[in-house]
Amino acid sequence: MIVVIQRVSEASVTIDGKVKSKIGVGLLVLLGIEEADGREDLDWLAKKIVNLRIFPDEQEVMNKSLLDVGGELLLVSQFTLHASTKKGNRPSYIKAARPEIALPLYEQAIAGLEAELGKPIGTGTFGADMKVSLINDGPVTLIMDTKNKV
Repeated sequence: MIVVIQRVSEASVTIDGKVKSKIGVGLLVLLGIEEADGREDLDWLAKKIVNLRIFPDEQEVMNKSLLDVGGELLLVSQFTLHASTKKGNRPSYIKAARPEIALPLYEQAIAGLEAELGKPIGTGTFGADMKVSLINDGPVTLIMDTKNKV
């Protein structure tokens, strides 16, 4: 799994002109799932994401986690994170998981993040054409790949 994590002062997902989810201070997480991903990847990511110390403390040092600041989380599935651009000019998405594999994992990711955070999270809609809007705070943007945990 690949995630792009952005610290935001606000973020939202709009589908067909209607806001599906909106958060204030917190994290926007774009999630890319590949065929080889499983429950172990989800569990590691959920713990890591909510505990990342990327929010400022009283001295403006990134020393607080999403849990520490009581922030919100918005999770959006994004298969394009697994694009291969090595050959030609048209990306290949061969590594991205098929919907029958990715959708259950996306739903498990939602449940895992809600459990770790202790409250509901915002989401997009799997497979939908979404408009994602955000104000990146910092800017702070991290990329993590569960295949590179060590």
